[in-house]
Amino acid sequence: QVRLVESGGGSVQPGGSLRLSCKASGYVGSITYFGWFRQAPQKGREAVALTSDLGGHVWHATSVEGRFTISVHSADDTVYLQMTMLKPEDTAMYFCAAGRRFSINPEDFTHWGQGTQVTVSS
Repeated sequence: QVRLVESGGGSVQPGGSLRLSCKASGYVGSITYFGWFRQAPQKGREAVALTSDLGGHVWHATSVEGRFTISVHSADDTVYLQMTMLKPEDTAMYFCAAGRRFSINPEDFTHWGQGTQVTVSS
């Protein structure tokens, strides 16, 4: 079993920055890929960024490319999402996910954190 715990969410003004963290524990050796997903009220869960377990393969959604950066610190099994130039439309619950497929489909991820809220508002 793999446990994921997110932290770092909060409320910021447009143009601000936040860094989300996702600490993985348990049988992390079974995981090949990590992802950050987000879900706004009354919307589906969408992929924001993906990374391989060692960070050699990454992907960012077009909507966040150039503003968000996913990274992984394999030594302590922590995945980060650095978010800059935040916009009101980035407001959502952000979830960390882990699995064995490089996929933007949430159903391909087998382990999920509890989520951390990001609110961008003036």
